Amino acid sequence: MLVKASTKIYNTLMQRTLIKDTVNKVGEEVLIQGWVNIRRDHGKLIFLDLRDRTGTIQAVVIPQTSPDAHAASQDLRPEFVVEITGKVNARPEKNINKDFPTGTVELEVKNVKVLNKAETPPFDVTSDGHEIGEDVRLKYRYLDLRRPRMQQNLKLRSDYMQALRSALVKRDFVEIETPLLSKATMEGARDFIVPSRFQPGKFYALPQSPQQYKQLLMVAGFERYFQFPHCLRDEDLRADRGFEHTQLDLEMSFVTREDVMQMVEEVVKEGVKAVGGKLKDETFPVYSYKDAMDKFGADKFDLRTDEEKKDGTLAFAWVINFPFFRPVNKNEISDKFDSKSNWTFTHNPFSMPLPEHVDWLLSGKNIGEIITTQYDLVCNGLEAGGGSIRSHTPELLKATYKIMGYGESQTQESIGHMLEALGFGAPPHGGIALGLDRQIALLKGEGSIKETMAFPMTSTGRTSVMDAPASISEDQLKELGIKVIASDESPSSHKDK
Repeated sequence: MLVKASTKIYNTLMQRTLIKDTVNKVGEEVLIQGWVNIRRDHGKLIFLDLRDRTGTIQAVVIPQTSPDAHAASQDLRPEFVVEITGKVNARPEKNINKDFPTGTVELEVKNVKVLNKAETPPFDVTSDGHEIGEDVRLKYRYLDLRRPRMQQNLKLRSDYMQALRSALVKRDFVEIETPLLSKATMEGARDFIVPSRFQPGKFYALPQSPQQYKQLLMVAGFERYFQFPHCLRDEDLRADRGFEHTQLDLEMSFVTREDVMQMVEEVVKEGVKAVGGKLKDETFPVYSYKDAMDKFGADKFDLRTDEEKKDGTLAFAWVINFPFFRPVNKNEISDKFDSKSNWTFTHNPFSMPLPEHVDWLLSGKNIGEIITTQYDLVCNGLEAGGGSIRSHTPELLKATYKIMGYGESQTQESIGHMLEALGFGAPPHGGIALGLDRQIALLKGEGSIKETMAFPMTSTGRTSVMDAPASISEDQLKELGIKVIASDESPSSHKDK
């Protein structure tokens, strides 16, 4: 009783020491809390690799000096959660491990307390995880996230977001959140819809982006807005695209295309440098869409040399002067939803044409030759972001919808709220959306955005850990006024793209 009580008081009085700080506490007794990474039994000596969020440290249990700790260590297994007290000793020169920040010290264990036992994990959490199948990794994502690579990826994500946020705030941008429950918009993909319980038969749409809301914030006079919105698009899944993604969204008033591009370039460079990223160019090169297609055969291209690819260099570039409209692709479901004519937009319908093509837009002439103020930011062969100067008058927006075959009543039904808002003194404005998940993947050299997200979906659109999508009860369906009709075609019959 006395021993247990004194041990409890001893541990309560001691402050937890993070593993990374043990290098500065040689000769001191410390309390470590974390996970058992590896247990190695070397005869009488037991070696433990202990892990917390800051790193790992080797601990040694000596039976002669700590028999109780040695006995307790016999039952330890990887991933047990433990509290260990001991003395930090400097390692002999020959035993220093230069591969670890804590390789100059080791912990001589005095006391071991098991805070929680752990079942044997379904996979090794100390490897990089690439050798493990996606389904099992995402089923046990909370274990998968324990691996050092995933910890580093999400830490980098947090650091990069903070660097971008700081860069924008000091440039007088205001961070503003916009709604998740909204109305369906035309942005090149299907919307996810949410039924309304209070208004049976009517639905909300989850936002593909905050496009309309950020424009409304410009009408409201904020002039410089940003947020890190969660965006949802019901589209085909692939390595660099999913149902959900996060972006850095920003909008500015009283700007030209060049103003926005310069601002975004400054912010991105500042963010990349803050997290130790390498840039190929201090000034991002600019290509017209035509020149990019002629030179690279695509509007997304990689400017790096072979050596720069090995070094993880980021080669950003701008692409401008895109066609505003393209012919409808009858095989694209979203084209059928968005357009009621033979034309649809290439990026989004809220873009402004180049000044010299405004008359063409208003008159509906030379439709295939109208160039938009759209600008895409590309990096290492992928699209890193896209934006444009917006149509800030009702007449311009109406003209775009007219080219897509919308009658006056249909246009009013779709964007009447935007037309009304633009009629109350909307300033010229423009902005961009940068794909955050993709930029982290580029910074870390990951091949999939799933490696940069905490709980991504599987390639078949199922959630991590939780089993969704799932059926709901008949009572819930009845309350929502919904009836499920069986279909011969199931989502599993579609091949992933």
